Amino acid sequence: MPGHWKPSLLAAALLALPVAAYEQDNGDKAAAIHDRILVLDSHADVLLPSTPKRYYLGGTDSRVDLPRLEKGGVDAIVLAVAVGPGPRDAAGVAAARREADEKLARIKTLAASDPARIGLALSAADVESLSRDGKVAIVIGFQNARSIGKDLAQIDRLYGEGVRVFAFDHAGHNDFADSSRPQPGEPVAEHSGLSPLGKKAVTRLNDLGVLIDVSQLSTDALLQTIALSRAPVAATHSAARALVDNGRNLSDAELDAIKKNGGVVQVTPFTSYLTLIDEASRQRFAAIRARYGLAADYASTYDGSEALPEARRSAYLDEISATRSKANLSEFVDHIDYIAKRIGWQHVGIGTDFDHGAGVTGFDSAAEAPNVTRELLRRGYTEDQVAAIWSGNFLRVLRAAEAARKR
Repeated sequence: MPGHWKPSLLAAALLALPVAAYEQDNGDKAAAIHDRILVLDSHADVLLPSTPKRYYLGGTDSRVDLPRLEKGGVDAIVLAVAVGPGPRDAAGVAAARREADEKLARIKTLAASDPARIGLALSAADVESLSRDGKVAIVIGFQNARSIGKDLAQIDRLYGEGVRVFAFDHAGHNDFADSSRPQPGEPVAEHSGLSPLGKKAVTRLNDLGVLIDVSQLSTDALLQTIALSRAPVAATHSAARALVDNGRNLSDAELDAIKKNGGVVQVTPFTSYLTLIDEASRQRFAAIRARYGLAADYASTYDGSEALPEARRSAYLDEISATRSKANLSEFVDHIDYIAKRIGWQHVGIGTDFDHGAGVTGFDSAAEAPNVTRELLRRGYTEDQVAAIWSGNFLRVLRAAEAARKR
């Protein structure tokens, strides 16, 4: 009869109303929880004018600038005084030192830029105090001892400058430790883990109350650091090797050792550590590599491209970076889930590595941090667990490092 709905359409319409209401209710609940908890990102990089544009959001912006931190409700962030691989002779160390010092100066400038909105934190207590005052807390981290050469005294200088989180390595070995990613031409291991200098550095960092970051270390170096440290450690931007067999990811044995140490693993939304290369990306890579005179097979950014002239290699890496299919938010949280189930939710957190190549669909800048909270809640994590994952676990470990300080 005219105006009569088909039963199937009527049922669908009736069902749609409570589903929409349910989704709205849960969205509001997630937003309220995200607003209540302290949200902390344990590792992001610092952009310089010389930084390749592929690391910028849209080629122009930082993923962790103050407006995006505030929009995403990110209350605290560790910004790293980081350098990449390179020469370890006097000239190479001097160049790395200049880059590190420029990043340190930029972090301090940002932290002092608007005292009503942002400030520098020198302790876990400072992080919490700034957050209570409605300000974003900046913690200064450090990555890659290549920039300090063989000078152990630089650790004290960096502490005096405000560094509270310290990572020995990036890609490539240095005079302190072996990296999980040896550079072309380097042996798999140079020191069989930590060098004698690196072992002294562990003690000095403990004495100062600095949190030791084990991301990027070789397995031997990581296990030796844990054995020597009298405080828990953090892997500030890592993922699970059981899900993706990438040398930068942590094996189950490494995860177990970090748990035994009382430490924490902060998961990074970095596509190449979260997912394997899909076939469509692989085909696009092959076409790009052919144009640069490289073999079609793609395994990493160091499979032949390092022989290209610097400007041409940079252009190649720009193209490769832009063409790979991004991982998504769910695949990122899969790694959090795996680590939480393996070693406990008390030992997992979030460290983005934004502004150094990280970013997935749904979590491509600090502004999208609420999406992570929603996904964790959707998977059944409680508010207390989400709060621990976002900041509580990391701050616990930071406090433990502070407590190990030599009085």
